[in-house]
Formats: sequence, structure tokens, C-alpha cells
Amino acid sequence: MEDERMGIMAQTASTGQLTKSDIALSGWWSDQFARILPEDVVLVLIFALISSVIVSLVYRKTYRGVLYNPTFSTTLILLTLVTAPVVMAIGSNVALSMGMVGALSIVRFRTAVKDPIDTAYMFWSITMGILIGSRLYIISLIVVATITVIMILMSFIRMRTNENYLLVLHYDPAAEQEINAELHRGVRNYRVRSKTITRSGAEMTVDLRLSQRADIVSHMLDIQGVYDATLVAVQNETAV
Repeated sequence: MEDERMGIMAQTASTGQLTKSDIALSGWWSDQFARILPEDVVLVLIFALISSVIVSLVYRKTYRGVLYNPTFSTTLILLTLVTAPVVMAIGSNVALSMGMVGALSIVRFRTAVKDPIDTAYMFWSITMGILIGSRLYIISLIVVATITVIMILMSFIRMRTNENYLLVLHYDPAAEQEINAELHRGVRNYRVRSKTITRSGAEMTVDLRLSQRADIVSHMLDIQGVYDATLVAVQNETAV
């Protein structure tokens, strides 16, 4: 960069147009790209974008919640895109590193993360930003590919296992014996969470594990005296 700067100054001097502003401008450009080249910035952002999109797609593919939030996927992409240039700028500069630690220590995040897996995805995005910002491109590709395969396999295994549900029944108390018999026959693991009996009827809430959510509801409705049956997915809880 110093040779380039001297070349610009020599060329300008040969034309007789060397001014203080020319010298300052050439010095400013040399200082800006003394450690980081423009092509390095572009390469880092490209790798950060690719890896963050992969993380976002894996999150969407493996999401098992009730309501998917697209904003969180965008947040995962932004985390990687922001972290990578920050790590790139800090480099081995101790002063910048201490300043960044001090700035992050006073930031308070008030948004509650409902699912612990969301926190893990956030750390995954930040980790990818750190690796790419350090220009460890091959390692970052290996990491994102390995975690992607692991998460997809875990999601596939999770899909094959029984899931937790809440079964809410409104019925005539006279039909309770048939309801219990159907639960014993059709559900391997269940537990009565609550039962309310009023003059107009009874309500029962049951924790259970099912692989086929439609069968138990239809079987309950076939029982004489059952007014309605509602099945609700249980998130972040172990029902039985």
C-alpha cells in the first residue's frame, strides 16, 4: 500500500498537480485498506450470507412448534452477517477487542426466547460469523455442513417418535367408564391432569402420547355421551 501511495504521489507530482488534498486523500485510502482489502470484505459477506441462509433453512425445516415465526429466521441471517465483519475488523487488535467486550457487557436483551433450541440456533449463527470473520472458510463450511446433517437426522428421529398432546373432553359423567376403557385400549401412556364435574356435564383433561392424533378424537366422539373432544399439541413439556 505504501508503494501504491508513493506511486500516486509521484504520478501527480509529474503532472504538476500535487496538492495537500491529493496527499490526504491517498493517505486516507491507504489507511482504510491497510489491513483489510475490499475483496476480502466481499468474500466474507458472501460466505456469511451462504452459511446464514443454510442455518435459517435448517431452522425452518426442523421447526416443530405450533406457530413458525419468519422474523426469527431473518434474525439468524443478520446475526451472521453482523458478526463476521465485526470479527474481521477486530482481528488481533487488543484495544478493539476490549472495547467490543465492554460494549456488549452493557447491552440488555429483553426479548424472551421461549424455546431453548432457538438460543442454540442463535449461537450457531454467531459461531458461523466468528469463523467466517476469522477467514476460516473451509472450517466454517465443514461446521455448517456437519451441524446441518445432525439437526436433520435428529428431526427425522423426532418425527418417528410419539408426541405429547392434551386431550380435552366434555361429556356426560355416565360415559366416563367407556372413556377410560377407550384410553386404556388406544393409548399406551396417559395421565389425567384435571377433571371437573358440574350439573351440566363433566370436563376431563388428559396428558397422552400419540403417533396418530386423529384416531383418538374420532374414537372418543363415537362414545355415547361425549359432547366434544379437543386435542392440543404440548410444546416444551414432558406430558407423561
